[in-house]
Amino acid sequence: MIGSTDLSTRSVASIPRWRSLLFVPSHIPRFVEKAHERDADGVILDLEDSVPQDQKHGARRQLVECVKTVAGKGTSVLVRVNRGLRHLAADLDAAVVAGVDALVLPKVDSAEWILEVANAVAELEGERDLAPGRIRFLAQIETPGALQKLATIASAHPRMAAMALGPEDFSAAVGGTPEFDLLLAPNLAVLYAARAAGLVPLGYIGSIGDFTETNNLREAAMHARRLGFAGALAIHPAQVAILNEAFSPTREDIEWARRVVTASQDASGHGASALAIDGKMIDPPVVRRAQEILALAGGS
Repeated sequence: MIGSTDLSTRSVASIPRWRSLLFVPSHIPRFVEKAHERDADGVILDLEDSVPQDQKHGARRQLVECVKTVAGKGTSVLVRVNRGLRHLAADLDAAVVAGVDALVLPKVDSAEWILEVANAVAELEGERDLAPGRIRFLAQIETPGALQKLATIASAHPRMAAMALGPEDFSAAVGGTPEFDLLLAPNLAVLYAARAAGLVPLGYIGSIGDFTETNNLREAAMHARRLGFAGALAIHPAQVAILNEAFSPTREDIEWARRVVTASQDASGHGASALAIDGKMIDPPVVRRAQEILALAGGS
């Protein structure tokens, strides 16, 4: 057995609502200072791809201050660590600090690796008198091999909170380009595995790098929400408002959900479990969807 953490502690924290998570290079202070102004649900302080090798040490040194800057504004704070063992060890030492809500784990390919990381985080939490289990995991799926293990990855540890396909890395790994046909199946696989494990499914069907194509992004994000995704990652501030809107219920959604829930309650009072609204059958699964919409809207 790789890890020794008791998986019965899965309820260590509530599942977050992350419509938009904005990547910010942690080694560039001016970007960090403005991160909270972008209205993202969470800010990912990146130690991985956006930080050059010769600046990673400096980025780790200033990470505590970066966390304080972002956390002090009420925004969720995530830190993306590196995959290689030497960098990962140094990243965890820097990132397991007060104020960090989650770690973004790149290129996740097995449950065993997640357990190794979870055990290291638990040790650091204990040494630093941090609340045990508070720091959650967002797993990035970026290789075809990981698709065969999604169920075990999603349920690997109570710290798991969300999963997302990394479209650029995944496409490169299979020798393709990040186009709809290539990304649809793996995104849906991540969606199904995340939902089955009670995690937040993040993503949309397309390249995360096309931040100037706002109309395409809006269409892709709205499509993703209809499929069942709850939010997505952003690499540019211009993407945040679009994601927040796309992954939030519309006024029409909320009005429909209110009608369905009210009608369902009335029908239940008369001993019925199904009813019709606007000529469409409303049964328990539809009522559950309406209740979820109202929950996302803050109980409106």
